[in-house]
Amino acid sequence: MTNVVLNAIVLVVVLVLAVPALRHARKAPVVWTVVHLCVLTLVFDSVMISARLYEFDPDKILGLYLWRAPLEDFFYAVVAGLAIPALWVVLGRRRPVGPFVAPSPLRASDEHAPQDDGPSRPSDQRPDRPGAGPS
Repeated sequence: MTNVVLNAIVLVVVLVLAVPALRHARKAPVVWTVVHLCVLTLVFDSVMISARLYEFDPDKILGLYLWRAPLEDFFYAVVAGLAIPALWVVLGRRRPVGPFVAPSPLRASDEHAPQDDGPSRPSDQRPDRPGAGPS
């Protein structure tokens, strides 16, 4: 199996899972993330290949290059640029529970949310921090 076939399979799986998760997300940040990851891949892979830090088996790649980076290397950047935001959205929908999970900050809409009126006593102000407390 060539790298492009394996990469295409992984990309299709990630697209099937990521597109529904990112359907309501803003598209521009995801697109810019993928573009930046591809540019970084282009630069750093080309430098590492020029320095002979690694080589590709010619039988496993298509032979299409952007600068010195083979086309197959850009699949990883696209997959990461789609999968990480999708995971962020999916995992952000769940409320963490359990004894080892830090409590999330309460929203103002929560009925038991404490009202923060600032420091109530002079001892609550920390003068050791710049901008905090009386001067």
